[in-house]
Amino acid sequence: MDRDKFKDFKKPPQSYWMASISRSEYPTLNQDLKVDIAIVGGGITGILCAYFLNKEGLNPVILEADRILQGTTGHTTAKISSQHGLIYNKMKTQLGEELTKQYANANESAIQMYKQIIDENNIDCDYLPQSAYVYTLQDKYISKINDEADTAASLGIKSAYVEETPLPFSVKAAVRFDNQAQYHPLKFLIPLAEKISDNGIQIFERTRIVDIEENSSYENSNYVLTTEQGNKIAANKVIIASHYPFYNKSGLYFARIYTERSYAIAIKAKEKYPGGMYISAEEPTRSLRSLASDEGELIIVGGEHHKTGQGPDTRKHYEALVDFANNTFTLEDIPYRWSTQDCMTLDDIPYVGHFTSDTPNMYIATGYGKWGMTNSMAAAMLLRDLIVNGESPWQDVYNPSRKTIIASAKNFVVENLNVAEKLVEGKISPLPEKVDIKPGEGKIVQIDGRRAGAYRDEQGTLHVVNTTCTHMGCELEWNPAERTWDCPCHGSRFTYEGDIVEGPAVKPLNRYNDVNTIEKLIK
Repeated sequence: MDRDKFKDFKKPPQSYWMASISRSEYPTLNQDLKVDIAIVGGGITGILCAYFLNKEGLNPVILEADRILQGTTGHTTAKISSQHGLIYNKMKTQLGEELTKQYANANESAIQMYKQIIDENNIDCDYLPQSAYVYTLQDKYISKINDEADTAASLGIKSAYVEETPLPFSVKAAVRFDNQAQYHPLKFLIPLAEKISDNGIQIFERTRIVDIEENSSYENSNYVLTTEQGNKIAANKVIIASHYPFYNKSGLYFARIYTERSYAIAIKAKEKYPGGMYISAEEPTRSLRSLASDEGELIIVGGEHHKTGQGPDTRKHYEALVDFANNTFTLEDIPYRWSTQDCMTLDDIPYVGHFTSDTPNMYIATGYGKWGMTNSMAAAMLLRDLIVNGESPWQDVYNPSRKTIIASAKNFVVENLNVAEKLVEGKISPLPEKVDIKPGEGKIVQIDGRRAGAYRDEQGTLHVVNTTCTHMGCELEWNPAERTWDCPCHGSRFTYEGDIVEGPAVKPLNRYNDVNTIEKLIK
């Protein structure tokens, strides 16, 4: 069999989760509103926050820039696990036992809450208990894995150090967490969204918030939110659950978060999957889990990561996963592939709580890294507790203003130097005078001495945009795997026509409409 035939990526990427389920549509906000709580973002965190607050008798409004649940939530590997790589021993060393125990308890509680919600609401979402493993093929990680197993056990997590796993290849060592699970995230969340909508929660799609004004006199509210269409929402409390925070007036989150892209393929293999969920301790990261589909058993092979808008041809990451799959299983087909974007914090712990220490009525949840399934559930429970009770047992470890983040000052300097480098690099890089752009290709071009991005679609039509990011002015790079323009500074992404795919940008790119003239300039 030709092993390279699976690398012929002619079809655009598509998430299995999004392809395998239908969804309800919700209206676009077309009038002004006055609400008690506005939730900005209709991903997993926004839906869960609304669910918990609704159970407390509150009626927040969800405002989603695009369609609910189709961002990072719809492009996950969907492991419900408190095992977040080799994190607990490192966290205990850096932060102490009390904060580490808060994090462990939050994520273990999140696993239990999933099962409770599923049972209470009779949700069929392919929920399946599994053990989760971090494994290594290298001797240098054996002691780290042993330490992780001991630390996790001391925190109350059912964990064990093992030297064998069900995987079809030998490992040097692994740490196993029991009582973990996997599921279909959209089969869980879409019914939940319908339930809260039936209970009176208003959900608005294609309603992008472009500004928030504090201490507003408008409708005697603490905040007024403005939509892209110009409508205003007066709110006493605001939860920013938009993945990357788009609001820049305080908090400096753009300097404390960086974004990474990672990749997944869903394969059909000749062999039956042995069970369990897996991730490698070493780079390049390799992740495995199975799923039952109408097409038979599929295996999700995940891994590969790089900063958004940086690195080599993004198609190479899919190719690397295909090579791993070929070396591990007898590969028969790859019906789905997708990538996702994760917000990374300086110390690998999410920011969940008050937006800043002096914004008692504005809250944030972001920075889940690669572990959004349990951290999002924990975040929603934490924010509910802060809003309803004024405190949470996990508030200190997740506190966005935590003093312990000072220990990550080196990461702060490194990440912001990288942003500065990319900002300058994009402005001074030389541009070719003439460029040949074939169908399916995107390239940086020079138009009247200015940098622009040109993409020729399969029908031969040219699409040209200004490549200066509308967030903070960085120059975008072409992503051939997804056919998008990506920002190497803060992770905003745009279609080849200039529309926003992911924030923090809230304005689309400017387009060049005189394509006939541009054709003459770039040929």
